[in-house]
Amino acid sequence: MSNTQRITLASFLAYFVMSGMLAPIGIISGPMAEHFGREVTAVTADFSWLTVGILVGAVIALFAFDRGGLRPWTVALYVLIALSIGAAAGIDSPQAVRLALGAVGVASGLGLAAAALAISLTYTPAKRASALVATDACFSTAGIATAWLATQAVTRGWAWSSAYVAVAGVAVLVAVLAMTTRYPRAVPDDTTPQSGRWPLGVWLCVATLFLYTLGQQSLLFWLPNHLSTVHDVPLGRAGGVVGQFWTGMFVAQLLVTAVVLKTGARPIALLAVLTTTLGAVPLLLVTEIDALLVLALVWGVANLGLLKVVLSFATELVAVPPPRLVSLLLLGATSGTAVAPKLSSTVVEMSNTATVLQFGVGCYAAMALLFYAAALRRTQTPS
Repeated sequence: MSNTQRITLASFLAYFVMSGMLAPIGIISGPMAEHFGREVTAVTADFSWLTVGILVGAVIALFAFDRGGLRPWTVALYVLIALSIGAAAGIDSPQAVRLALGAVGVASGLGLAAAALAISLTYTPAKRASALVATDACFSTAGIATAWLATQAVTRGWAWSSAYVAVAGVAVLVAVLAMTTRYPRAVPDDTTPQSGRWPLGVWLCVATLFLYTLGQQSLLFWLPNHLSTVHDVPLGRAGGVVGQFWTGMFVAQLLVTAVVLKTGARPIALLAVLTTTLGAVPLLLVTEIDALLVLALVWGVANLGLLKVVLSFATELVAVPPPRLVSLLLLGATSGTAVAPKLSSTVVEMSNTATVLQFGVGCYAAMALLFYAAALRRTQTPS
């Protein structure tokens, strides 16, 4: 395996680790609550340690790689992730789990930024966009695999942490690959303009990505629990909805990787915000599990790689987009993921699981309005 191939594989697996931590939450929160004798809302809120940690890591990543090479950072971060997951699985304490999730979150946020930077420095501009979009396919693959494994664990009575132990194994593989790889040097960015000079459309895209991930995670966290507690669907079957969503996302990302080269980001993004919103609505109306499994697959396809195409569109709003503009956009998406566990749990505590699903779709509707406002400003900008 060549050096470039090792960098690519390690970077793709970094995305696998991040998704592998997020995807099983809605499936394992019930068994976790039963294991620790706590409320499901309290357990789900605990995952804010993971998501806020990811946000903290993403913020640190804006400056961390100015010091130290990518290789030592990657090795240290993924060893930390593996050890933290082992601690969460081995120490039978909610507080230990929270601390371990926080450590995994910070390391994952940093590791994901390191992976994106490694790909950006390794590939030429002509191939870079395709490689970055392909990372989303690996993200979805992890969602499919870990959702399936978590569902199997729930069905067979395995430990709630079974899927996470598998993720720890992938983290070890990333660290081993990094140890044997020559990483490109990360050069500090001294050309970044003041953020206030970025046009309003950029900030609308940041808000779009925030609402996108907040809506998505709120739906995925609570849909399995809603189906099992309100509609008496076996949790193993209800968890399959999450896996179907990620399968659809994977299919869509493969399609978008090819199509976006011909159409550009703007048309795909305009379509994606609409289909993502409309694709989620039937999840509020249908309760028959076989139909929901199909609808979740359709919803995943309807996302059309929204995150990366909106990000690409936003960079087109600036004549020469600096690296930290991309970091800002990713922070918008990470922030939505970060607040989703606590905010969605609060919605459930104040109302019920049906309300939090409506909240998720409402986030999508607001997302669509904001993005269309950004796209309208683009059309009004003189060439």
